[in-house]
Amino acid sequence: MKKRCEWGEGNILLTEYHDKEWGRLVKDDRKLFEFLVLESAQAGLNWLTILKKRSGYKKAFANFDAKKVAKYDKRKITSLLKDPSIIRNRLKVEAAVNNAKRFLEIQKEFGSFYKYQTSFLKNGKQIKHNLRKNSDYPTTIKEAELFAKDLKSRGFKFLGPTTLYAHMQATGMVDDHMIYCFRRLI
Repeated sequence: MKKRCEWGEGNILLTEYHDKEWGRLVKDDRKLFEFLVLESAQAGLNWLTILKKRSGYKKAFANFDAKKVAKYDKRKITSLLKDPSIIRNRLKVEAAVNNAKRFLEIQKEFGSFYKYQTSFLKNGKQIKHNLRKNSDYPTTIKEAELFAKDLKSRGFKFLGPTTLYAHMQATGMVDDHMIYCFRRLI
């Protein structure tokens, strides 16, 4: 039997997410935008809630095509607020549309969002923590704080240091698999 991080046990969605996605390096900008949308929607909620609504988000947010989402108008936002397949929070939905616009600006400036986000890593190298139990996870790290501060200065919404740390974990900028986890990169 595979030994995995504690949080990845007990629910098939969490287990699949842990085993197949979390912590794997993501270079694809569309996937990075997906994680930004989902992480910002998760603020104040648990990740399982978001995983259960992930397919709804995929449909509602044009398969996470930032160019299409950036064009959403008030009418489209109003229709999304009636969609039970996503979190119907006006501020979060509006933030996703706003963030799509800012995301495109970063792509234009840096060539890709991936290049931009890895600039917050020392020498572009993945951060590794030596965690043994769930209580060892920090709520944020200095790199996430700098990342969040820069995004805020660029006009992003609902992406504070804790949310950005979760994004960094999800997209492989940080390897936070427990030291005994089969998914930990050596």
